[in-house]
Amino acid sequence: MLNKIIQWSIKNRLIVVIGAAVLLIYGGIVAMRAPVDVFPDLTAPTVTILTESHGMAPEEVEALVSLPIESSMNGTAGVFRVRSNSAAGISIVFVEFNFGTDIYRARQLVTEKLGQVRLPAGVRPPVLGPIASTMGEIMLISMTSKTTSSMELRSLADWVIRPRLLGVPGVAQVMIIGGDTKQYQVLVDPAKLRDYKLTLKEVSDAVGGANVNASGGFMERPDLEYFVRARGRVNTLDDLANSVVAVRNTTPILVKNVADVRIGPAIKRGDGSFNMHSDVVATVQKQPNANTLEVNAQVEAALAGLKSTLPDDVTIDTKAFQQAAFINRAVENVKQALLEGGLLVTVVLFLFLWNFRTTFISLTAIPLSLVTAVITMTYFGISVNTMTLGGLAIAIGELVDDAIIDVENVFRRLRLNAQSGMTESPATVIFKASSEIRSSIVFATLIIILVFMPLLNLGGFEGRMFTPLAFAYIASVAASLLVALTVTPALCYYLLGRSRLIRETGDSALVRFMKRYYSKTLEWTLQHPFPIVAMSVLLLAA
Repeated sequence: MLNKIIQWSIKNRLIVVIGAAVLLIYGGIVAMRAPVDVFPDLTAPTVTILTESHGMAPEEVEALVSLPIESSMNGTAGVFRVRSNSAAGISIVFVEFNFGTDIYRARQLVTEKLGQVRLPAGVRPPVLGPIASTMGEIMLISMTSKTTSSMELRSLADWVIRPRLLGVPGVAQVMIIGGDTKQYQVLVDPAKLRDYKLTLKEVSDAVGGANVNASGGFMERPDLEYFVRARGRVNTLDDLANSVVAVRNTTPILVKNVADVRIGPAIKRGDGSFNMHSDVVATVQKQPNANTLEVNAQVEAALAGLKSTLPDDVTIDTKAFQQAAFINRAVENVKQALLEGGLLVTVVLFLFLWNFRTTFISLTAIPLSLVTAVITMTYFGISVNTMTLGGLAIAIGELVDDAIIDVENVFRRLRLNAQSGMTESPATVIFKASSEIRSSIVFATLIIILVFMPLLNLGGFEGRMFTPLAFAYIASVAASLLVALTVTPALCYYLLGRSRLIRETGDSALVRFMKRYYSKTLEWTLQHPFPIVAMSVLLLAA
């Protein structure tokens, strides 16, 4: 079958060369659009359960909220670990599933289990956190101002910045840290409560009931219908202060009669700072499988569009942390390594082959193999990251091996055919030369691939880390074998088949030097086999 592939490639050489050019163009487009990350996603699919329990101490939260939820999650299909954090008034349970579990199916299973949990009265129903991972934090944004208060700054972050960023495609969550959260505060005076014979619950119920609208039905006219409603939403402090708590002897007792109503900061739970100054900090997390670079660019564009709507003294700094900067730096480093490796391979090839055409034919295996590997990775949902690029960098020296063997043998056979008076056509010579080394390059490539195959079966964290490297390596090396069997013979026909350089070009000076000294070494080795074998056995035993 391999002989038929070689024969078909030589016979349809124009189609093969055009196909290779199209593959290069298409592969370049795919590579530019491929998702890019620093590392593969090393976080197991995790569903976060948030439960608020106001007024409970951490010990109570753990015993009455976290433990029942954890117990209900045990035994769920695909779950390998359940852990929780319990703090004053809040329970966070993390349900981690096996790698490869569909996150949406995992959330469905967790939702079904939550329906069976019974929690104490006063505890709010559990809710699921957004779909995000610890490696999904792509940006930290700091907001600073010299004149705007920290409360106004936090309000801008909560009600202007956050809603806009959540509308960016690929953003899963935006968390705001630092600043003072704005509150309408009702500070009740116990002495006045006693004077008016009221309870704290009555004031609380009055404040809560005052902030609602009520429906009054409809009023009909011959040609119109009016919707009647009572507007009770609180818009100002006066609206809240004038809310009625109770009526004593036809006299209403207002909230302001028993309490001080004002706007103030909420009790802080954590703080944010940047460059040793207290600031408001926004953390942006991306959705799984979202392209970090694209999401980063869209977030920056959204912030640039908001700049004109913010106060002039408010400064937004997106450079506090950007995962995109690490990605670009890592990718550039690996690209540099690939470039240096490619140049080194080019120099070595030319020194040995001493022919620009043979060097060019051999080098075509590198870009064709690389773009084929990238296309394959994209098809299987593997992102471009330091591990996949590392696999390509490791393979770059081996990508030309099969092509070099084929080109060198074709070159030698064409030279012998030219010296004998062109007894065979170039196509026949190229086919025979490629067929001679067919088994050698196939077996050698398969052995190399088999060495890396076990990495594809690794599980857990190690598998997530090293499987992309092995996949990229195997895909590129397998592609180089395909190139050697198809593109290389076709290019040999066009560039070497009828070239007069075949008669004129001999071995390079480096090859002649090595042949001269290697022949002496080989002759001595054949005359003294026992010391060589004994030394090899000792080295193997050591």
